[in-house]
Amino acid sequence: MTYNIETRKVQQTGGSSYIVSLPKEWIDRHGIQAKDTIGILPQPDGNLMITPYIYSEQYIKERSFDIDEINNSDFLFRLLIGAYIMGYSIIKIKSSKKLQHQVRSTIESFINIAMGPEIIEETSNTILIKDLLDPKEMPFDKTIKRMYILAQNMHEDAVRALESGNKNLAEQVINRDDQIDRLNWLVERQAHIVLRDIILCQKMNITLEDASNFQLISRFLERIADHAVKIAKSVLRIDFKKIDKILLNNITEVSKLSLELLNLSLDAWLQKSLSLANENIESIEKLTYKCEKIEFSERNSAEFVVEIGYIIESIRRTGEYSSDISEIIINNLI
Repeated sequence: MTYNIETRKVQQTGGSSYIVSLPKEWIDRHGIQAKDTIGILPQPDGNLMITPYIYSEQYIKERSFDIDEINNSDFLFRLLIGAYIMGYSIIKIKSSKKLQHQVRSTIESFINIAMGPEIIEETSNTILIKDLLDPKEMPFDKTIKRMYILAQNMHEDAVRALESGNKNLAEQVINRDDQIDRLNWLVERQAHIVLRDIILCQKMNITLEDASNFQLISRFLERIADHAVKIAKSVLRIDFKKIDKILLNNITEVSKLSLELLNLSLDAWLQKSLSLANENIESIEKLTYKCEKIEFSERNSAEFVVEIGYIIESIRRTGEYSSDISEIIINNLI
């Protein structure tokens, strides 16, 4: 739907009051009556927003899924995650017959991994899920900081598992992937909510640009964690005793450099520093060069050349994503 801008003349009543008439079409569409209260919000760009929604609770959205039209559990899980990320407060799952155990198990998996949703009503053929998390209780910056720590620890542990041949530690890294996924989904969800709810946006003391940037940073951190998982999975396929120790030392060195870039992007964000962000972006060439210079021949680790290649690539990508975050920081600060 497209809207043409309408103009209204400002009228003065009394000595110091000014009034502007509201479009009748807008009044009718929102069912506003005489003497009803509406919200008026000054915007940072000088505009004035008029809204019929004084409280964020009026933005509750509901999405319904018919199990009769969903052919497998993976599809259902993706639909639930999609509805969650898009900010639906209530999700209803219904069926023409009794819900099967597999369906209920998929819903329970969704409830366990997502932050906020809980089952509030249940019958033999319907389940009603409601999000109980107040977005204001989970500020974006705290979630992003936690994601930084998780991504860093996952990368460190994955490389440590490679150095020591500790496959149990590699398994732990893989299992931690769900933790950062749920935080990323939370950021994605809250970004979608505040982008349509300017009142909540102002209550959280952020701008729409902030919400969009947090969403991008969260996505990059989630990808960094994904590369830590890729490293850990490669470790599971490698026989530690057959890997040349010089090669391991070289991989460890580039890993440290990659983590330095990740930490530098965090410092640039926390300190709101253009110079640190720029330093981070320029440092990526050094990481790329060192990764390309790592050599391994048939004498040392040829049996696992593919896995070693994946590991080095994931280390490089971690640094590049850190550089991408710094670009977002520069754009935001400017």
